[in-house]
Amino acid sequence: MEKKDILKMVDHTLLGQTATWEDICEILEDSMKYEAASACIPAAYVKQAVEYVGGKLPICTVIGFPNGYHTTAVKVFETEDAIANGAQEIDMVINIGYLKDKRYQEVEQEIREVHKACKGRILKVIIETCLLTEEEKIKMCEIVTTAGAEYIKTSTGFSTAGATFEDVKLMKAHVGKNVKVKAAGGISSFEDAEEFIQAGADRLGTSRLVKIIKNTDCGTGY
Repeated sequence: MEKKDILKMVDHTLLGQTATWEDICEILEDSMKYEAASACIPAAYVKQAVEYVGGKLPICTVIGFPNGYHTTAVKVFETEDAIANGAQEIDMVINIGYLKDKRYQEVEQEIREVHKACKGRILKVIIETCLLTEEEKIKMCEIVTTAGAEYIKTSTGFSTAGATFEDVKLMKAHVGKNVKVKAAGGISSFEDAEEFIQAGADRLGTSRLVKIIKNTDCGTGY
């Protein structure tokens, strides 16, 4: 694949606790320049970012991040607030403890409620694959499909590991036909990115690919 085509599948991401508005602006400018799918940033900056990009770039933010153990009411409020501030995509973390307790109905209902709060915007459900058994990963593919979310996502990038090719293949094999897969966490090269896409990823969460292009771009394009 051409690098420019891979970049169009990237959520250019900055979620570090020390991120400043200057840092966010750099992410936004680079996302627009290199035509990323979206910029994924902390919720506190969403309104300002939406005004800054002026409709030239979708703004994504995270909900229940990074641990997922917020109450459903809190996640719904976070989502409503983000949407009111102009977010066009939402990445939410599931309650992993509920999944391990086999409280499947509650996990599904929470996704449904957050999805409803998205009001037609894209919802990506982060399941944190590095903390799950294969059985739990497959179960989450079923739950995300039934709940109606647009994407299932591997990782927050804040836990013990990120995306793996094997997990993306597993998820692609078990989600419904209307659910896409986002790989995130540890994608460090265009070679990695292409392999994730071949494995079944429809979207990539990373900051490194744009940085690689930026550091090698001498004004001659990609």
